[in-house]
Amino acid sequence: MGKKYNLWSFYLILVCLGLAAYSLYSNINNTWLIAPPNYILLIISLIAFTLGIIGFKDKRNWWAKTRSWLTVILSSLTSIGLFLVLSFTLFFSSMGANEHIKTASSPDDNYTIDFYRYDAGAAGSFGVRGELNGPLWFKKRIYYQDRVEQVEVEWESNDSVSINNHILKLDEGDTYGYQ
Repeated sequence: MGKKYNLWSFYLILVCLGLAAYSLYSNINNTWLIAPPNYILLIISLIAFTLGIIGFKDKRNWWAKTRSWLTVILSSLTSIGLFLVLSFTLFFSSMGANEHIKTASSPDDNYTIDFYRYDAGAAGSFGVRGELNGPLWFKKRIYYQDRVEQVEVEWESNDSVSINNHILKLDEGDTYGYQ
């Protein structure tokens, strides 16, 4: 029974690390965020840690022992990192760094965009960003404008939207404010 826990915990932490890396990549490059939220990744890494501890019962060979140690070390480091990211996010979101302004849906309800006001305080700028909602928790940042506090949204058609007089064709993957 320990063999299954050992193997599953190892695979689970590899999946968790891959999703966390993709989450970081998609936030940097403004692509579709398909990874689950960070708190779900934290739960997965804690489950992998628990299964890795139980997997220490598997003492068949050196690879099983190494896999258990590797799983426990990786899952504990991943858990600590995700916990710090979540704490950082909660701390700064409670200070008004990100404030939901409005939600705009297309006339046919195929597209929904959430708009947020952000403020980096003395360390940076303020502005507005828009995130296109996809299925499940999938999101994509499509609009980003510095030194603006309000957002004017007008749908030109079912897949074309004007945000502060910048027209985006959502079916073509248009974005504004990102390089």
